[in-house]
Amino acid sequence: MTSGLPEMHASDAERDRVAEVLRDAVAEGRLDMEEFDQRLDAVYKARTHGELEPLVRDLPVPGTGGPVAAPVFSSSSGTPASWAGRVGGPATSRGGFAFWGGFGRKGTWTVGRRFTAFAMMGGGEIDLREARFEDRDTVIRCFTVMGGIGITVPPGLDVNVKGVGFLGGFGDLTTQSSEPVAPDSPRVTITGFALLGGVGVERKITRAEKQRLKEARKQEKLAKKAEAARKELG
Repeated sequence: MTSGLPEMHASDAERDRVAEVLRDAVAEGRLDMEEFDQRLDAVYKARTHGELEPLVRDLPVPGTGGPVAAPVFSSSSGTPASWAGRVGGPATSRGGFAFWGGFGRKGTWTVGRRFTAFAMMGGGEIDLREARFEDRDTVIRCFTVMGGIGITVPPGLDVNVKGVGFLGGFGDLTTQSSEPVAPDSPRVTITGFALLGGVGVERKITRAEKQRLKEARKQEKLAKKAEAARKELG
């Protein structure tokens, strides 16, 4: 497993993904509790990708006996360096329902290959930025009646929006992003129908990634100032 970014600072979301791999390994009998405790302690002390990688290098993708697990480390653009570690394993949710209320699917969860969401006089939130995918081809069907569903996708994810709105809207804001689709990205089709309501799809990076990028830009500016000062003194 190689992220190509061993010295880049790890985000809280990346530490949580590594911890999830370790918890699955305990459940499958691949680690005993003593080794799990040692690795988990190291996860939350890790500062860089290079410190996280060895902790799961010998473990498979959760829920499978297949390829070595890979935390989804991010590039400077906020696009996952590799999607391979986010495809496979059993779904943790195949749908959401809201009636005079709301539902949410966000954080680390596994999207079923067919996911159906319904909101009537209520609302729903589907966040795919930290999600895993049961299959490389995923269909998300959204139906609203006097309600709304918001779907947030990460940069680089291959998304095709085909929904229809009647006296409502089925908005696709993903095309406003200049970020290219990653070649190994899962394919997500979002379809459905909005009546007197709306479904909105937009691309965003996570809050942790925003903070990391902000810090990276700050360090880059400091490095440039230091280099300019050295040249003046030289």
